[in-house]
Amino acid sequence: MNITKLTEEYISGHPSIRDCVAKGLVNYSALARQICREHKIDRFDAVLIAIRRHFLKLKESETQEKDILRLLKNVKIRIRNRILVAIMDKPKDMERVYVFQKKVKREKGDFNLIEGEDTLTLVTNSKYVEEVKESFKSWLIKCSENLVQIAILFDPEIESTPGVVNHVYGLLAEKGINILEEMSCWTDLMIIVDEKDLAGAMDVLSF
Repeated sequence: MNITKLTEEYISGHPSIRDCVAKGLVNYSALARQICREHKIDRFDAVLIAIRRHFLKLKESETQEKDILRLLKNVKIRIRNRILVAIMDKPKDMERVYVFQKKVKREKGDFNLIEGEDTLTLVTNSKYVEEVKESFKSWLIKCSENLVQIAILFDPEIESTPGVVNHVYGLLAEKGINILEEMSCWTDLMIIVDEKDLAGAMDVLSF
């Protein structure tokens, strides 16, 4: 029997106990006796050690969460609406894509390209939808219009703060907001969501 796993699962399965452990409000010895009694095991010392180790993990997690929230309060948000996302097979010759990119940039439009092993994801303005469908029709897999790009601009401190992006994604997921595409560049995180989810996303991102 893995005492550490049993103890952690017991605490995780009792949110009220978990909160009290995180706040240092639990008598560890009493909790160890309770776990031993409920699971009919005679391993008091091992359970007590597991509780103390789990408490240290929770304290570290709490400190990390504070660092994340402090960092999130300083983010800047930029929104671009009427965004188009085109998913296509990756061609052997990218020249046609680069020609289109130059045209969009020349017209001061938005253009981002995510290159996978076998596919490309092209992010640009919805006004180019007909041109995208015509220029890349032999490669096109899927084309979605009228989306929203949300750019979240962090302080450079994000490099040394683990869990920030996961925290943001978790908050969005709790609101039922689906991230259609994502891109990142150093301190910038860009996500694509459906236009109907913009208000909910902004509510979540108002730290």
